[in-house]
This record gives sequence, C-alpha cells and structure tokens, in this order.
Amino acid sequence: MKKSVLFISLVVLSFAGMAQKYMTQSGTIKFFSETPVENIEAVNNQVSTVLNAENGELVFSLLIKAFVFEKALMQEHFNEKYMESDQFPKSTFKGKLLDFSLDQLSSEFTDFKVKGELTIHGVTKEIEIVAQLKLEGDQIVAKSNFTVEVADYEIKIPSAVRENIAKTIEITVNADYEPYGK
Repeated sequence: MKKSVLFISLVVLSFAGMAQKYMTQSGTIKFFSETPVENIEAVNNQVSTVLNAENGELVFSLLIKAFVFEKALMQEHFNEKYMESDQFPKSTFKGKLLDFSLDQLSSEFTDFKVKGELTIHGVTKEIEIVAQLKLEGDQIVAKSNFTVEVADYEIKIPSAVRENIAKTIEITVNADYEPYGK
C-alpha cells in the first residue's frame, strides 16, 4: 500500500502548474467472471486514483492482493496461480479523458472516452473505454464498465480449470474524487 501511495503522490506532484487535481485512495474496482460452472467475483476498495481536471489526465494504481473474494481458496488461487501477485504486485492505468472539460460536468452523468495504457500481470496494453462522470458538491463521481481478455495480459489458466474461468472478465470501476488537499 505504501508503494501505491508513493506512486500516486509522485503523480500528483508531476501534474504541472496550479492544475485542479482530484484524488481518492478508496476507489473501487470489481471484476466478474461468468461461466456455466461457477461465477467468480472480487472487489478491491483500496484503489488510488488521481484526476487532473485541467487536462483530463487520469492515473489509477491498485495492489492485486487487495482483491477480496467470497471464498478464501479462490483468493489464494487468484494471487498464487493466476495473477502471480508476488511477482506482479500491482496494476496501473495511465491515460486521459478525451475532450474533457470540468465545465461539461453537472449533477447528471456525462460520457467521456478514456484512452490510455492498462498494465495487468506485467503486460501493458493500450485501451479505449467509456467513463461516466458527474459532480456531487465538490466531488467528481466517476464510473465505468468494460471488459478485458485474460489472454491479452498473459494470464495462464491451467487446463484443469479452464472451463471454470471466463476468457473475458467484466471490470467495474467507481471513484469519488475529492479536491486534492481537502
């Protein structure tokens, strides 16, 4: 967790000038895998993220071991056999909200394209997704749903359980950004 906080702090400091920055260290990322044999779901409520409202730059960082599963054995297998979280301890995203302006936000969600680099399991891929943002008081509330292909991130699934894990994983992201320094 200390490395994630340090990473996010460095990102905040790297945003130039007096840019308006928003951040949280309690964002949520959930993933869901559906197969005929078994559904697999986990949640990570310790996601650090920073949004530069001046230019739309966006950074996420999370520890893989912070994902919590309903079954402890699933969590153990996820960390040791699939994600190899000792070798690849974190996942990151660094990108930008395209055509973003803080003036576009209201109390209703607005869609924005997001483009950037997602790193999972030591593999970085360029992705483009849609995120929805709105204002709630002085907070920016953000959410997104998208999918990732397990094979794209070189996550090896043993043949004995290949039918138990979907090839495409649904990702749900939620973040309530507070103005930096508040």
